[in-house]
Amino acid sequence: MPVFQQGELLDFTRRIFEKSGCPSSEARRVAQSLVEANLSGHDSHGVIRVVQYVKAIETGVMKPGQELKIIQEKPSLICADGGWNLGQVQAHRLLELLIPKASQTGVAAGTLFQCGHIGRLGEYAEAAGLHGMALLATVNNHGFGRAVAPPGGKAGRIATNPICLSAPTEQDPVVLDIGTSVCAEGKVRVSYNKKAKAPDGWLLDSEGKPTNDPGVLYHEPKGTIQPLGGAQSYKGFGLGLLLDMLVGGLSGGPCSNPAVEPRSANAVLFVLFCPAQFAGMEHFLNETTGLSRSVRDCPKAEGFTGPIVLPGDLERHERAKRSVEGINLDDGTWGQIQELATRKGVDFPTKASPK
Repeated sequence: MPVFQQGELLDFTRRIFEKSGCPSSEARRVAQSLVEANLSGHDSHGVIRVVQYVKAIETGVMKPGQELKIIQEKPSLICADGGWNLGQVQAHRLLELLIPKASQTGVAAGTLFQCGHIGRLGEYAEAAGLHGMALLATVNNHGFGRAVAPPGGKAGRIATNPICLSAPTEQDPVVLDIGTSVCAEGKVRVSYNKKAKAPDGWLLDSEGKPTNDPGVLYHEPKGTIQPLGGAQSYKGFGLGLLLDMLVGGLSGGPCSNPAVEPRSANAVLFVLFCPAQFAGMEHFLNETTGLSRSVRDCPKAEGFTGPIVLPGDLERHERAKRSVEGINLDDGTWGQIQELATRKGVDFPTKASPK
């Protein structure tokens, strides 16, 4: 399996997107998002997505170069149309418009539809944290990607619909970024590319029975991903269902719907909070920092030897580790990217050569 340093993988990925028709600034934005996901340990949202995104561009599903179109704007609200540009491009544009609104009004909400997959939600929380903002973020799959069945069901009815919540502290922000399914679809795709079994408890086959075969998501008859809490829990499914309704209903995009044709897309909901406009930034940071310290200082249970971590710690730890050791790509993913790069006439990084 090849190992890459962040810079060389970023440059390589950027050049593939440029050769696929993306303006340079947009190619860099998407490449940075994907490589940062790998760097943070979320290979499911990393360069494994390059082939998927480029295919969408080549088939005309995604349209690089489209500007963000404002459909509705108020002092603390933006409803936007992405024009089917790549998701990271339009989602960051939306966030950048919401930050000054939240600074003025305390809360700013924004929605986005008709855009590609926006990647890891945690990156938007980290961007908001640089401005001292807290964020609630969620997406649905723009009607498609119905991989999660309701308790007792055997056919997917909603997507994996993640939710991200973040809060700044005096040190690093606390960033919770989770799916409402037991795992992200991309993690199943990683197992599939590796030709490895999926862990117990992730998947159900087309008859609703437990399976370790990741291929059930990609071949007929299709299976499903279990909801957070397991196949009989309404907690994860109910949360995912309500998020789907809010995102689709508020954005102008569809909720999960069997009539929607396949595409790699998201509808988006961001809600930004500016602590300075509430009880004040000093109070907010004092309380969030104090609670963070209290959690980290919790007495450890017998036999537990690791550190007590907060949401976001594992990503920061993995980022520091991979920044030194490099980013490891599985052979399946690298083989797909090699084929694409060869077809596009993009030179390989110096340490990598075609198979």
